[in-house]
Amino acid sequence: QPNAMGGREVGALANLLAAHLDLDNEQHRHLVADFWQAPQPLAAEVGVKACDAADAILDGRIKAIWIMATNPVVSLPEADKFRRALATCDLVIVSDCSVDSDTVKCADIVLPAQGWGEKSGTVTNSERRISRQRALMPALGQAKPDWWILSQVAKRMGLAGFDYQHPRDIFNEHIALTAYRNDASQDISASNQPRYLNLAKDLSPMVVGAIASIEESPNHLKRQNKNVFSSSHDAYDVMTPFQWGGARITPIKTRFIAITPPSHASIPNRHTQRLSLKSAHSKK
Repeated sequence: QPNAMGGREVGALANLLAAHLDLDNEQHRHLVADFWQAPQPLAAEVGVKACDAADAILDGRIKAIWIMATNPVVSLPEADKFRRALATCDLVIVSDCSVDSDTVKCADIVLPAQGWGEKSGTVTNSERRISRQRALMPALGQAKPDWWILSQVAKRMGLAGFDYQHPRDIFNEHIALTAYRNDASQDISASNQPRYLNLAKDLSPMVVGAIASIEESPNHLKRQNKNVFSSSHDAYDVMTPFQWGGARITPIKTRFIAITPPSHASIPNRHTQRLSLKSAHSKK
């Protein structure tokens, strides 16, 4: 399964930019483009969402699709429709750790991806807690991490800035983007308030001491992935789980309240369920 929460944090949704910035916010687009030194403006229109992908393939808007870390032929609503759509798509690429998933059977190209126990990096759970993920075993065969596969394809397409050597390089860059222009005096968002996601402020004390300055101009990156952590990388390797943004955004919510459920007169106290049988030949 994909690292869904972590994927959202780096913009893996049709309507999001990295660092939980909004695609439909022009100032956010400028911020990300400036940080990455993008040679041209970022896309301004929301992309096709997963549940709409089948229609986009069938009507010709999508000519090629790359599916990673999921099995939509089984998991999506109207899965049969998605399967039919893949059969008509000009190019279907699937990255998977299995050779016999339902989606792989629809692929023109299959790329061997690492499974959960082979991956190293970070994962974010549903309460925004980031943990180090350490591989349990060496990768089998030609299996590679998803970030490596994406970087290799980008390089072969002639794109610069994908020279990552280790997952910590990507994490370091992610931290830098979350902190870039992220205080009341620097933020260029409409509200001029610090953005909620700022990993530089949320890292555990053990790691904070090893962080180098990340408040510089993005020119210091120049897509060379300058480390945010100390050169020894010890801070990343021993990083303990931490929750970004504090305990909760809305303190008045998610409260547990003990109640006494009301009794129902129609249900006997001794049994909470009734079984009702009806003959197939009985009349209505």
